[in-house]
Formats: sequence, structure tokens, C-alpha cells
Amino acid sequence: MGPAASAEFYSRLTSQTPAVYDQDHLQVIIWSDPSVPDRSTSLLLGDDRPWAKLEAGIVGLKTAGCSHIVIPCNTAHLWYDRMLSLGVPITHIVDSVADQLKLLNVKTIGILGTQGTIATGLYQNRLADQGWDCITPTEIELSKFVQPGINLVKAGNMTAAHDMFMPAIDHLISKGAEAIVLGCTEIPLAIREIVYKNIPLINSIDSLVQAVLKL
Repeated sequence: MGPAASAEFYSRLTSQTPAVYDQDHLQVIIWSDPSVPDRSTSLLLGDDRPWAKLEAGIVGLKTAGCSHIVIPCNTAHLWYDRMLSLGVPITHIVDSVADQLKLLNVKTIGILGTQGTIATGLYQNRLADQGWDCITPTEIELSKFVQPGINLVKAGNMTAAHDMFMPAIDHLISKGAEAIVLGCTEIPLAIREIVYKNIPLINSIDSLVQAVLKL
């Protein structure tokens, strides 16, 4: 849905696959549909506008013969149960992040994401069920820094986006975050750091890649 995030996912999947020849790589079909209505906006407004396009994507991949699906868009996972009901296994992106967090000795997690992702508790609820405490930006930080940063990524301005994200990350660290989840797949396109101020940054694109490779 975010074409740059989809391209980044496939690039990272290719580079992280232990392959010597072309034939060692996974067979992949990418369904890229930028016309899907904005997921975060729909969640905040309480409408269901993205669903028809999400359903068409799952059905299209199923018809093409896909045996497993991953979705490099965090906010779309608020429709996860309905997409899963269409009959193809789907790796939940938050579960892939949880697998990476289990490798760290941390308890308190900071979450960056779209306003819709944060408002609906996509990460907070699922990670809390697995024993982590979650810290999120304030509504002011989301509207002043995080969401504008995501919009800048979508517009291709990575440098300005990076500068927008960092104050929100600094605030999460000041509140006790021991790791930061980049819980929107646009954010890692601007933030390339793996560690910041000795705090690990968990890239949800890479987490999804590792989940695929485990399959």
C-alpha cells in the first residue's frame, strides 16, 4: 500500500536471503495497490473504506497461488482477522516484531506509528498480552512530529522526515523506553540507525523479513 515500503521490504528480503544463485531466492508475488484509502485516516474517522481494496488484494494473491502472505503496512493489520478469514495464512507484523524483542533483555517498549495504529492500540494490546510494557507518543507528538514525518516519507523527503521523528524518539527514551519499535513501515525508510543512544531500534520491515525467512 505504501509503494516505497513495499519496495524496501522486497529489497531487504532479497539481501537477507541466504542465496548464492537466483534459484535460491523465494518466489514472490507483490500486490502493490497505492489506491487503497489511507488506513490511519479511516480508523480515526471510524469508516471502513480500505476494506474493499484489502479484500481484493488478498483474493488476488490467493488466486495467483500464494500459500502465505505478509503485509508491509502496520496499520492495515487492524483488518487482520477479516483478511485472515479469506483463507490464506498471514504473518501478523506485530508478532514478527515480538520475535525480535524476545532476543533482547527489555521490558519497556516505545512505539512509533501512525495516529491510527497508536489510537487503536495495535502494538500496545498485542505486546502487553506477551508481557511488555508499552510507551507511546502523546497526541501532540503524534500530530506535530510522527504523522508529519510519515507524510514526508511518502513525499520522498527522507532527511526532513528523519528530523521530525527524532524528537518523538528522544521523548520515548526519556520516559524509560528500553527499545523503540518503528511501527510504521515508512519510518525505517528515513531512520537507518539500528541503535540510537544505546537504545535498539526495531525495524518492522526487517522483523517481517525475518519472519518470512523462518518459514
